[in-house]
Amino acid sequence: MEFTYYGHACFALHAEGKTILVDPFISGNPLATHININAIHADYILVSHGHEDHVADLEQIALRTGALVICAFEIHVWLNNKGITHTHPMNTGGAHQFGPFNIKCTVAQHSSCLPDGTYGGNPMGFLIQTTQHSLYYSGDTALTLDMQLIPHWATLNAAVLPIGDNFTMGYKDACTAAQWTGAPKTIGVHFDTFPPIRINHQEAIDYFRQHNSSLIVPNIGETISIS
Repeated sequence: MEFTYYGHACFALHAEGKTILVDPFISGNPLATHININAIHADYILVSHGHEDHVADLEQIALRTGALVICAFEIHVWLNNKGITHTHPMNTGGAHQFGPFNIKCTVAQHSSCLPDGTYGGNPMGFLIQTTQHSLYYSGDTALTLDMQLIPHWATLNAAVLPIGDNFTMGYKDACTAAQWTGAPKTIGVHFDTFPPIRINHQEAIDYFRQHNSSLIVPNIGETISIS
């Protein structure tokens, strides 16, 4: 499995010839101006919640690629009303097989409304599994005891967790989340995009190391192999 970072909380997972794009927010990110959204391929698009910094490029990429959008029921309705009907609604606790990917929706403690003020339903995280890999993306969330359930469902290869604090958990809570979920490595997201979530990268990496964990702070456009 390969992970490509497009900035903020947007990334793509590539496995078994298919690509999942997650939380497409690129064009509004001042740090990602070198990323061409028209060159991004997707077979599936995962949407953790409705905030603009997770859905700003959703409509454009979904229409261009025809990717199946997997999201909360309320976001599914919102997209259908816009004429985007290649959607699959889900909700917390549910799981479904999508080609090579099995996706289980997990609890996220956050809020969710869409850019026009429409209610976005429950925010979610995702446990994404193929025959060879398991990855947990928490979505925007606080640290929550529900994360301790993850090892009951899967043995993780990696976790993708927000580390920017202020709107989500910071890197210290993310380190605890990594330990609870059993993730051998963590890829940090949701940092640096805006002033309230700027972090010291080395401090975050060192904190994980001091607690016998591993944190990767990716560069925008970087691809990481997950094994």
